[in-house]
Amino acid sequence: MPLQFERSWRNEELDALRDTAVRFIESEMQPQDEAARKRGHVGHALWRRAGELGLLCTDIPEEYGGGGGDFRHEAVIHEEMARRGLTGMSNSVHSIVAHYFLNHGTEEQKRRYLPAMARGELVGAIAMTEPGAGSDLQGIRTRAVREGDGYVIDGSKTFITNGYLAGVILVVCKTDPSQGARGTSILIVETKDREGFKVGRVLDKMGMKAQDTSELFFDGVRVPAENLLGGREGQGFFQLMSDLPYERLIIGLAAVACMEGAYEATLAYVRERKAFGQPIAEMQNTKFKLAEVATQIMVGRAFIDRCVEQIVAGTLDTATASMAKLWGSEAQGRVLDELVQLHGGYGFMNEYMVTRMYADARVQRIYGGTSEIMKEVIARAL
Repeated sequence: MPLQFERSWRNEELDALRDTAVRFIESEMQPQDEAARKRGHVGHALWRRAGELGLLCTDIPEEYGGGGGDFRHEAVIHEEMARRGLTGMSNSVHSIVAHYFLNHGTEEQKRRYLPAMARGELVGAIAMTEPGAGSDLQGIRTRAVREGDGYVIDGSKTFITNGYLAGVILVVCKTDPSQGARGTSILIVETKDREGFKVGRVLDKMGMKAQDTSELFFDGVRVPAENLLGGREGQGFFQLMSDLPYERLIIGLAAVACMEGAYEATLAYVRERKAFGQPIAEMQNTKFKLAEVATQIMVGRAFIDRCVEQIVAGTLDTATASMAKLWGSEAQGRVLDELVQLHGGYGFMNEYMVTRMYADARVQRIYGGTSEIMKEVIARAL
């Protein structure tokens, strides 16, 4: 049976936004997805079109050019993309970057960057990970040295989502290496015509082929002092930690929505596909597997929806958000593995959405904090 949910946070306004999002996704994103996967990015035009329709920065206040909504508005858009296996336009990272500006930026920084991000004119990225520093953010080596009225940035970053198309990048760097975490700052780099800045290759990944995950190089990149996020040195680590619940809930939310979309697609497939003279859906193994999958999705949806209510109320803590990310991403891997199996040999073919979802899902247990880091965070709160 199709899964039926009584969404606790649903209302008419959100339903209207969902309708707009679905029309955009099905008429403009889906038809371009295959081409985007081949070239490794969705292109700037799609971002600008999303901005025109009011589908970017929906939870940013109107005074800064956003939609004036809350996390639920973002959730609607993330869900509909995830249900269809569309991962090329990483609106999630774009939204996370917007929240760094909103929560930590100076008034001038908010007014300079947020309206352009809401319009899709500037694609946002955050450059944390380095070739030698992943989950251990204190181990980053990118330096920003104060010279005169600005900073000079030297270093490299890798695995940067939206890196190829980004117009504004938040670069995590050391402004005082002797101070450990307290010597970390975030600098704003506008990429257009930026001397010393270079985008390396769009990385050849297992999945998420349409997403422009890139290497970035900073060779004496100069930015003015006012590009220090928040205006104070040494605040970078605090800024990063304070916005993690938002990021991790997005990952958990997308995981459940992806499972829902894959379940629906598989249900349709097994009803049509025949083996041994009957639809696969009539076989006991198929019934039992789908029953298990449906149960996991229903339980996960209840938990994730509660987390959505909590983040809107301002009560979602880091440990609970980490649980959402841990459970969602791990369950997503298990569920998609079962659904690929029900497709048989066709489950190995990229023309099937469930196959692409399976490959895309693997990184969910890695980015935004690995499953192992999530367990550490949760354990500390026990």
